[in-house]
Amino acid sequence: MTTRTARRTRRIAQTAGAGAAALLFLSACSSSGSDTSSDSSPSAGGRKLSGGVTVFAAASLKESFETLGKQFEQAHPGTSVTFSFGGSDSLAASITGGAPADVFASASPKTMKIVTDAGDNAAEPATFVRNQLEIATLPGNPDQVTSLKDLTGSGLKVVLCDKTVPCGAAAQKALDASGLKLTPASYEQDVKSALNKVALKEADAAVVYKTDVRAAGGKVEGVEFPESAGAVNDYPIALLKSSTNQETAKAFIAFVRSAEGQKVLNEAGFLKP
Repeated sequence: MTTRTARRTRRIAQTAGAGAAALLFLSACSSSGSDTSSDSSPSAGGRKLSGGVTVFAAASLKESFETLGKQFEQAHPGTSVTFSFGGSDSLAASITGGAPADVFASASPKTMKIVTDAGDNAAEPATFVRNQLEIATLPGNPDQVTSLKDLTGSGLKVVLCDKTVPCGAAAQKALDASGLKLTPASYEQDVKSALNKVALKEADAAVVYKTDVRAAGGKVEGVEFPESAGAVNDYPIALLKSSTNQETAKAFIAFVRSAEGQKVLNEAGFLKP
């Protein structure tokens, strides 16, 4: 073989080797890309979510959370969200008493503190919405209630949430700030119970959240009062230590705090955190 022929042979071999290497590189990239695209289903940490979660949530969150639960299940086939609604203080007591739950959404930092002080949270609580009080009256406001002071007048049957419940504590804070004293016809265990007293015409008025007045539709009429601005409640949410499905529970909390979740909550009348 001549020197010129040998050089030509080496150049051909080098070119062929470079081409093969390029093909292998492109093949690897293509394979990697296809793996990524095939794992693009809704998931947490790259794994598809599954299983059920139980959420203990303040009564005022009922309508919004039921909507969010359905949306979450649709986005993550194979998951289910079960809710237990009630007064935040009662829910907190149930959690510290050993009731199985994955997530706690409270209507105040104070009631969330019951859970965190007991060490029953698995992550730090995060405020996801806020809520403001409003007076609920009978449709058409026949008693012409226009202020918080009007509720102290004789002849009006007014109900409040119990003082241990966030809506009751907020109402008392507003009354104290105004220097007003009000003896209600009854103290109710949660905000829905207080609202229902008016909706069923068993009371003339109740101090509840704006979100509950909106959720009740035409069953009640809402009356704003300026003192409510000084008694706005922050709503914290936390993953619980007792959770047996932490991955899905974390994903639900993330969904509540996402833009999509916040849209549902804001449309219900909740304020941004």
